[in-house]
Amino acid sequence: MYISQAFKGLHEWWRYIIGSIIIVIAVVMGQIPFTIAVLYKAFKDGGDLTNLGQTDMMGLLEPNLNLFLMLISFAIGLVGLLLVTKYLHKLSFNHLTTTRKKIDWKRFWFIFFFWGIVSSSFVLIDYYLTPEDYVFNFKLVPFLILSVIAIVLVPLQTSFEEYLFRGYLMQGIGVIVKNKWVPLFTTSIVFGLLHIANPEVEKLGYVIMIYYIGTGLVLGIMTLMDEGMELALGFHAANNLFTALLVTADWTAFQTHSIFKDMSDPETMGLMEIFVPVFVVFPILLFILSKKYNWTNWKEKLFGKVIVPPKEDYKILEDVISDS
Repeated sequence: MYISQAFKGLHEWWRYIIGSIIIVIAVVMGQIPFTIAVLYKAFKDGGDLTNLGQTDMMGLLEPNLNLFLMLISFAIGLVGLLLVTKYLHKLSFNHLTTTRKKIDWKRFWFIFFFWGIVSSSFVLIDYYLTPEDYVFNFKLVPFLILSVIAIVLVPLQTSFEEYLFRGYLMQGIGVIVKNKWVPLFTTSIVFGLLHIANPEVEKLGYVIMIYYIGTGLVLGIMTLMDEGMELALGFHAANNLFTALLVTADWTAFQTHSIFKDMSDPETMGLMEIFVPVFVVFPILLFILSKKYNWTNWKEKLFGKVIVPPKEDYKILEDVISDS
């Protein structure tokens, strides 16, 4: 039913091709300030750009400035995506988000605080068990600046990724192939693969892709089972925001003035630290959500056909289409 929301707008396959290109262009344009700042700093310091890796690039700038410029591209990408949805597809923001009449912010805030507490607890437990792997990194002024940047821009970054993968592409692929499992797995795999340039992959190896793809799959399941993106939006925002504020490391995508800094050797991480979240924690989370929100008919919602509504039920009628 969630994917069928796309039928309430203009949904020809070529529109999703054009729309995706426009969104990519918006993201690339958003990366220009970061690129200029990195190049300027590298030239100023007389650095060699030929062997400058992803981790080295992020390390050139002051952490708060680095985070701000890095997140700006996602904010601009989100604007591009919403404009594409409104003007190219004639689809409302609400229909892109949920099947409910209004966005259910109670769902968003429930999982935001729930997962924020759970994920933060994991970090604090690890700090208690292995304090030698952490240093206390807290500095009041840089942390306050970080908090403002993170609270404003991290939700825009995570919302862009959710509206792109669990929203725009999930609906677009679904109305084209007329089933749910293809968009579910396709968007999850692509979501994971787009993290392949993260410095974590360089340090931990490609096995970390299991975590990224698994996370995308869980977010997709949330969206299809709950008939809306509210839970996926809240989970992703909490996951990135609490992480940015609580802990950082020299080998992660988010290098911030966080409270703690992880000094452990990433190459010593075991497979359990990757597999446990995907195959233990996430299934438990889905179980909790299924009980709270009374999810049923899993097979149909995840693997069933996309129902094409009668033409008279479309929000966009022929006179509107002819004007587009």
